[in-house]
Amino acid sequence: MSPIDEFRQQTRAWLEENCPASQRRPVIKDEQIWAGRDRVFATPDAKLWFERMRDKGWTAPTWPTEYGGGGLSSDEEKVLEKEMARMNCRPPLYDLGLWMLGPALLVHGNEAQKQEHITKIVRGDIRWAQGYSEPAAGSDLASLKTRAEDMGDHFLVNGTKIWTTQADKADWIFALVRTDSSGTKHEGISFMLIDMRSAGVSTTPIELISGESEFCQTFFDDVKVPKENIVGGLNNGWAVAKELLKHERKLMATMESIVQRADESLVELATQYIGMDESGKLNDSSIRSRITDQLMTAEALEYLNERLFFQYRSKQVDPGLPLTVKYLGTNAMQQKDELLLQILGNHGLSWEEQSHTPREHNIVQNWAYNKAHTIAGGTSEIQLNIIAKRALGLPA
Repeated sequence: MSPIDEFRQQTRAWLEENCPASQRRPVIKDEQIWAGRDRVFATPDAKLWFERMRDKGWTAPTWPTEYGGGGLSSDEEKVLEKEMARMNCRPPLYDLGLWMLGPALLVHGNEAQKQEHITKIVRGDIRWAQGYSEPAAGSDLASLKTRAEDMGDHFLVNGTKIWTTQADKADWIFALVRTDSSGTKHEGISFMLIDMRSAGVSTTPIELISGESEFCQTFFDDVKVPKENIVGGLNNGWAVAKELLKHERKLMATMESIVQRADESLVELATQYIGMDESGKLNDSSIRSRITDQLMTAEALEYLNERLFFQYRSKQVDPGLPLTVKYLGTNAMQQKDELLLQILGNHGLSWEEQSHTPREHNIVQNWAYNKAHTIAGGTSEIQLNIIAKRALGLPA
């Protein structure tokens, strides 16, 4: 038996023994396990599952063991992902620190920053928010106005960030701030870590079309930040930001890991709401065709993600592929949402909870919320511009 097959066998046995039955079904939003000082668990089983994965290091399976990670190779991580998917194991932890900040810190952070923050991310002790976009600097991120003034032994931060996901629930925020205006707009940016409990930090939730308030506007008014909270060096924040964006776009392309998805079987749902004819085919031929297209798209995206995985492993990543996968993946998600609503018919006309079964409510809420994903992580229009320039070499 090869080492990887032996690891697969051991992983399968461990998951069978340690993942409670209640954690082997599609996760719903209210039962997601988010990191944080005020972390809560929907059930005792959820707490047990999180603790077992945390203690195994598998909340961050490839991160170094000295910081609490699992120390797995990329091949072993892939096996773990597939075995968890095979058993429908729920993700043990949700956090932007886990998905984006941690990988950037491992590349650009100094040892003190890694010791201070990485272990807490792995253990889910701190919940992170992202402070990138501003009211006048969204897609043109380098035009940000939030400033950090050098006060000798600390920085004084003033400005505002918008679309900061769940910042009102976060413990810390990683943010891009302007520390120098003398050079180009990319040169004077620093990457800073800010404790949300600091005096002068406040948040205002933004109500979405779904009726939820996942996003906030975050304000910094004379916020004191220690100088050791600069990552990657003063005025070198753009390099850190690009490293982090690689992971964000990869994440956005594989949205199953963070978006509450009602793991719907399109065929099963269509059978229930549309019905079958005497030959065993769906009554609506147009829906039948759209479902076929959607299933083919999903399989093609799976192969693209597999290709991207092997490119990352060999450190020979086609720079246009993550951008392309992000663009295609988020669009495919919205197309699936539209298809699900079409299948529901009149049952999808309202998103008021009392008007639906829980399943219908999930589908309608997801349809509204997922509109954000062709904006988050870089708008689709910006993605296409970058693909044209960097991947295809087209003239500006």
